[in-house]
Amino acid sequence: MTPMAGPLEDGSSHDTITDTSAQQPVGSAPIVELVGICKYYGNNAALQSVDMTVSGGEVVGLVGDNGSGKSTLVKIMAGYHQPNSGSIRFRGEAVSFKSPADARARGIEVVYQDLALIEDLCLWRNFFLKREMWRRIGPMRVLRKGQMMEVCREQLDGLGLLHIRSLDQAASSLSGGEKQSVAITRAVHFGASLLILDEPTAALSVRETENVLKVIANAAKEGLGVVYIDHRLDHVYPVADRIVLLEHGRVAASFTTGEKSLQELRELVARVRPDPQVMRHR
Repeated sequence: MTPMAGPLEDGSSHDTITDTSAQQPVGSAPIVELVGICKYYGNNAALQSVDMTVSGGEVVGLVGDNGSGKSTLVKIMAGYHQPNSGSIRFRGEAVSFKSPADARARGIEVVYQDLALIEDLCLWRNFFLKREMWRRIGPMRVLRKGQMMEVCREQLDGLGLLHIRSLDQAASSLSGGEKQSVAITRAVHFGASLLILDEPTAALSVRETENVLKVIANAAKEGLGVVYIDHRLDHVYPVADRIVLLEHGRVAASFTTGEKSLQELRELVARVRPDPQVMRHR
């Protein structure tokens, strides 16, 4: 998919298992690098010296039990929270995201399981939300509806969605998996560099889950870096290139999926005991 903008015409208690060779795929420059990230809420440590990289064309599965710090780390990458210490580099440049708008301006898109699309908005308006295409007629600006619908149709046709009768239908008419697929495809089309997916297969059927996982894999093939957060290890493992396991706000393990089996990953996660202090800010 070719990125296309829509501008206006006017302008721990356990040992850490970390394979450093798995931190970055050979020959691929990291899109985002997190170094020594710490986040505190009062005296409670939500994240402690977290290092993580995500490179273009790879899917990083971010896993861990409730209270491990996954949500806090995602919110820092997305600009919702700022770390107390540590550094973030985006394509080699030191950055500090003060808001989600800052992160999005760099090409970081987050797709949340229940907030992928606006339910009452039609599909083509959802696809171009905040990226509308306009033309001027005298002093007035008019939406390029025909062109926007054509682009939207071209992008969605490749998804094989069953419930699209018209691009004018509301997003609420789609299944959960279809909404996720549309949101991911939208991010790819508009040139996202880093895609963060928060439990994208939650409450989906087997068929919908398979479709969403295919869309995730295709996004990585387009060169995006993908962070896939989920507690369903059987969903994360097949599509991930690397796994980062958080435990009590620390990186407990980091490895390529070829180095450990799904069963070994399950055993690593199962050994973790939730930390009540961290769970307050999961």
